[in-house]
Amino acid sequence: MRRLVIETDVLDVNSTYTYLLMATDFADTTIVADRDGDLCGLITGYHPPSRPEVLFVWQVAVARAAQGTGLASVMLDGLVERVRLDRHGHPVTVEATVAPDNAASRAFFAAFARRQGVPLVEEPRFTAADLDVDQNHPDEPLLRIGPITTSMVD
Repeated sequence: MRRLVIETDVLDVNSTYTYLLMATDFADTTIVADRDGDLCGLITGYHPPSRPEVLFVWQVAVARAAQGTGLASVMLDGLVERVRLDRHGHPVTVEATVAPDNAASRAFFAAFARRQGVPLVEEPRFTAADLDVDQNHPDEPLLRIGPITTSMVD
């Protein structure tokens, strides 16, 4: 997982230990895709402890060879469906922080909201000062999508 994130050359790279935790302790809110045994996509996420109705999407990564195939959308749709089933059909709200200049991620989440037929609301979350003492990291506002109340397979 870490290697795939490194290969994207876009995402913040976390420790191998972090990815092991995402694959084990957070397996219910993380999804991976492989092609012929090679990891070609992942979405890591978790439920904030005080808000189990929220699926916070931490990272979305797709291997270069699989980009433009719709893999990320299939993974997110599948992950949200799985979380809804785990929640016995109760609504799920998807959240993610995305920098203002990250047009690809913003378009990805906007398309997801459209597919679900739910609003996408943006609000402040982490500022550059929160993320980097030297403020070399852009702000990361929160994107909130939902609540999602229907199944993609309904």
